[in-house]
Amino acid sequence: MAINPIKKLAGDTLVYGLGTMVPRLLNYLLVPFYTIFVFNQSQYGQITSLYAYLALLLVILTFGMETGFFRYANLTKQPVRVFNIASSVVFALSVVFLLLVVVFLDEIVIILGYPENKISVLLVALIVVLDAFTAIPFAFLRFKEKAKRFSIIRIVTVVVNISLNLIFLVVIPKLAGEAMHEFPIYKGNSLIVFVFISNIASSLLAFVLLWPEWRNFKISFEKELFGKILHYSYPVLIIGIAAIVNEVADKILLKYLLPEPATADARIGIYGASYKLAILMMLFIQMFRYAAEPFFFAESDKQDARQTYSRVMTYFVIFTWLIFLGVTLYIDIFKYFIGEKFWGGLAIVPIVLAAKLFLGVFYNLSVWYKLSGKTIYGAVIAMIGVAITVGINAVFIPAYGFMASAWANFACYFTIMLISFVWGRRVYRVNYNFKKLIAYSLFAVGLYFLSALFADIELELRLLLNTGLLLIYMAAVFFFERRAAFILR
Repeated sequence: MAINPIKKLAGDTLVYGLGTMVPRLLNYLLVPFYTIFVFNQSQYGQITSLYAYLALLLVILTFGMETGFFRYANLTKQPVRVFNIASSVVFALSVVFLLLVVVFLDEIVIILGYPENKISVLLVALIVVLDAFTAIPFAFLRFKEKAKRFSIIRIVTVVVNISLNLIFLVVIPKLAGEAMHEFPIYKGNSLIVFVFISNIASSLLAFVLLWPEWRNFKISFEKELFGKILHYSYPVLIIGIAAIVNEVADKILLKYLLPEPATADARIGIYGASYKLAILMMLFIQMFRYAAEPFFFAESDKQDARQTYSRVMTYFVIFTWLIFLGVTLYIDIFKYFIGEKFWGGLAIVPIVLAAKLFLGVFYNLSVWYKLSGKTIYGAVIAMIGVAITVGINAVFIPAYGFMASAWANFACYFTIMLISFVWGRRVYRVNYNFKKLIAYSLFAVGLYFLSALFADIELELRLLLNTGLLLIYMAAVFFFERRAAFILR
């Protein structure tokens, strides 16, 4: 008996969740550790900024090759051949990048505004290169549906990262006391450096654990197939760069546009810590993407593919609104995951959660340009998003600070979601269930604002009320979806 595709996607999403949600949740434990016990607002702001650059550079070095790999591994039925070409591109770009960083390191740290953190900047560059090297092997595991191996490697490397953070930032300082500053590795270095040392060790471990995927790698730039992959992938690169710019531009621009440069790192730290409270939404979207991308390609040649995509969208929206309500209605509990000195940014949490929800819907909608091969259209939409993000941040940060950045996030993802929907209906029409999508969205938003009316009552009563509102949403979903759930059995 054939496995229901929705159930398969749900199963794959859960398994990939072990490799994305569990590691990122473990990594998220570093946020309260950093913000409560180790770093002040300014130091955490520097970490936030440097990781923003890391995310942007990683997208550039992978060059859209992950999606290109999935596309042509399926089309050619020769995944090893495609793997070699995609990996060769990433390898060449990474080597050139690392050489440029080493040669121009002094100039780079001045431009970034961190002349005292030269070692941290160099370590970030090394992390980018190692993570780029492992991107295609991880994609190969996803293509071969080796989700368990994928998840194990992700979890092991994150555990190593966390363990090293604890050793460098807690164990050694506690055991050595003031004598710690006499150790060569600690002498003259900010504790920030050990965040990146721990990360580079975990990235190196991932590279080693992926050796079975690497061992038969051969550098290859065979002209015809390389040209096809490149032609397909470069718009994906533009989309990826645009997506990461939309995600990290705020953390970068805040440093240069806030009216008081002396406190900029501290404001970025507050913003970055509060931004992390949207972690559950971001985690779900990430693990969904890992499972959905190969799923969408695999389902594309089936007769009922578009109906499947429509059902996926409905369940995705239902679950993401559940996450939105779960975090916003219990923000009085979630806020304790960051230090009290960072609570000044809590107002951005519902804005960022809604923005990420729109981003997740956009990823669902992106099936139209990926399956039709018209990735350049996706690139155009993504660049519109960049214009909105950069424009709103540039104009409004001086007056409204990081609140402008949160609303820029919201406006960007809402806009590209709408554009993708309208454009996609002309190219690859999927008849989504708009009545349900709109009804669930309005219902969830209504419950959120209803909760806001009682924001001033005692905490215990507020939590009791919010629990009731969350149960109402879940009961409504169960009532209207029970027949669909029966069909999926």
